Amino acid sequence: MTAEELKQYLEERRLLIDEALDRYLPGTGDSPKEIHEAVRYSVFAGGKRLRPILILAAAEAAGGQVEQALAAAAAIELIHTYSLIHDDLPAMDDDDYRRGRLTCHKVYGEAMAILAGDALLTQAFILLSTAIPPCPPLVKGEWGDLEGVPGPEARLTVIQEIAQAAGSKGMVGGQVVDMLHEDREVDLPTLTYLHEHKTGALIRVCLRVGGILASAGSEQMEALTRYGERIGLAFQIVDDILDLEGSLEALGKRAGSDLRKKKATFPALLGIEESRRWAHRLVSEAKQTVAVFGDRGVALQAIAEFVVMRRG
Repeated sequence: MTAEELKQYLEERRLLIDEALDRYLPGTGDSPKEIHEAVRYSVFAGGKRLRPILILAAAEAAGGQVEQALAAAAAIELIHTYSLIHDDLPAMDDDDYRRGRLTCHKVYGEAMAILAGDALLTQAFILLSTAIPPCPPLVKGEWGDLEGVPGPEARLTVIQEIAQAAGSKGMVGGQVVDMLHEDREVDLPTLTYLHEHKTGALIRVCLRVGGILASAGSEQMEALTRYGERIGLAFQIVDDILDLEGSLEALGKRAGSDLRKKKATFPALLGIEESRRWAHRLVSEAKQTVAVFGDRGVALQAIAEFVVMRRG
């Protein structure tokens, strides 16, 4: 897949996911309108939609259809957005900008931002647990009746895996370790744990969810899991580097925040060049793991390369 083909692929998937999000979320006219305005402000603030795209790409690699995984993809983006809203709060990272514009709490206040995050997390699990989403279907027929869509047991597995990835043994746990190690020395195992959980857990589960919803076999699930682990860690290492080398225009937020807050990062521990080598090595391993999918894994390989080459 060429760079131009990947760009087109990502844009087409982003538009599909945005359409799904628009339909799945309450409208700004729904009461209480203040919370729904705050929710939509954050969800539609932009972003690459990388996590939901990974779910769709994993499902396709395993021989499934985009429609099988679209609701789960939207739910993951809701969870990701909730985490960003809370991460930006003064009690956490205290950031004023996200994706190039003011953060939720700077526009709607801290209390409303907390509630917007809570609402998004809850809405994600409403969506995941509902056989027929409470909105007009995005494809012909009802989501629960699409050919090849797994039944209740598979959906329950998806809910359990996503909850685990987002909770205290996943993303939340990683955030806790991040906070506890601000302005403190950290060793490589602790730093790796932090990154694998704070960022990597949600990325890893995207690959697994796509596979589950496409009824992937054990070899395919193992390949998707290994791929997810590697690009999840690589993604955060690159984020650490970009925080030192990026700009507000490219990142959508002020660069240098990790340094100012004395956060535990790979460049701080290993240096920028060694961190960059580590990220490239992880991406190379990720690409090798999805060779099992043949031509169906081309998108995943291209996305892995995008993760390490991105500038924002």
